[in-house]
Amino acid sequence: MVAKPRANQRAEPIVSSNGRGQPLLDVKGLRTQFFTQDGVVKAVDDVSFYIMPGETLGVVGESGSGKSMTGLSIMRLIPNPPGKIVSGEIIFNGKDIIKMSDDQVRSIRGNDIAMIFQDPMTSLNPVLTINRQISEALQLHMKMNKSQARTRTIELLHMVGIPNAEERIDQYPHQFSGGMRQRVMIAMALSCNPKLLIADEPTTALDVTIQAQILDLMRVLQVERDTGVILITHSMGVVAGMADRIQVMYAGHIVETGTTEEIFANPRHPYTVGLLKSIPRLDATRKEKLEPIRGMPPDLIDLPDMCPFVPRCNYAREKCEQQNPPLLEVGPGHFSACWFWEEVSKDDDMDEVARAHNLPEPSSTIDFTEVAVLPGTRVADPMSPNSPSRSPNLDTN
Repeated sequence: MVAKPRANQRAEPIVSSNGRGQPLLDVKGLRTQFFTQDGVVKAVDDVSFYIMPGETLGVVGESGSGKSMTGLSIMRLIPNPPGKIVSGEIIFNGKDIIKMSDDQVRSIRGNDIAMIFQDPMTSLNPVLTINRQISEALQLHMKMNKSQARTRTIELLHMVGIPNAEERIDQYPHQFSGGMRQRVMIAMALSCNPKLLIADEPTTALDVTIQAQILDLMRVLQVERDTGVILITHSMGVVAGMADRIQVMYAGHIVETGTTEEIFANPRHPYTVGLLKSIPRLDATRKEKLEPIRGMPPDLIDLPDMCPFVPRCNYAREKCEQQNPPLLEVGPGHFSACWFWEEVSKDDDMDEVARAHNLPEPSSTIDFTEVAVLPGTRVADPMSPNSPSRSPNLDTN
């Protein structure tokens, strides 16, 4: 099979909706940059994707890959200066968010589109009670009075598992643990029944038991309300149990995208393979080692016109240093930004591949003895966007 780039090389992930109607969100050619004294940081560089109602799109990658900046761009929360959305379209419900006035954006932010922010420690206002912070959105967007908003806030706190919600509603953020603050953030994001939920590391501050409960809650609410979810995470285990499709980002680009089943079973980009090989497994032997990805992510200032993964790639050739590959269609709905995608396999021994291309072996390996996989790593039966039903139960096997 020969992969063929299409006319707009970096807009390849936007594919047919397969009869499921119009996308809830359609991002086209998004570029977000930060203008610093050292140069222009291309945080999000020509990113295109879509999400359907009721679908979960998992966005994975290392820190600095552009995941969170993509979410903040959709919310129009890029700090300006020094950041700016320099080009592209963010079509939500048929309207371009980038072209909206500030008042129009405020009318949908927290209402039709909500975001669970990554750091609950700094995302809550320390001088306002929990009731004030959640009720404000309910009064603004849902037109509730104070009494109705308070009652609804208590319901939301119960829903995310905060005990004694009737008493804790009048407390301040510093009186909550990190995990409890994260639950408050989730309650706040879900308060107005959003059509699109952007969850940026929603379970970072939670232990694995509570993590499973929160992910389960998100799936139940998604089924009940047909909410589209963009799940931003470092954890391949989390997206395995939650996402319909996965989008792998590196250096501000989408380097691979496809269904969850296809990405896990048949990855076609070396970076995706590296992420999968770095997952600890409970069935591994005590002597088995994790295979780290060599090197460090690149500096996003003035990146050369070549594949940004070249310095860390075991498959790199001269062609990779001459031109940044477009997203190539390697299968139905499966795209990879790799010139040599046909050679990439999750079963490859990375040390052998490196030796074959005269590359130095990684300087160290990681022993994962007694390290456990997070809940949600089974991908034998991934959810499909076209499935007639979606189970709200989180698979933790």
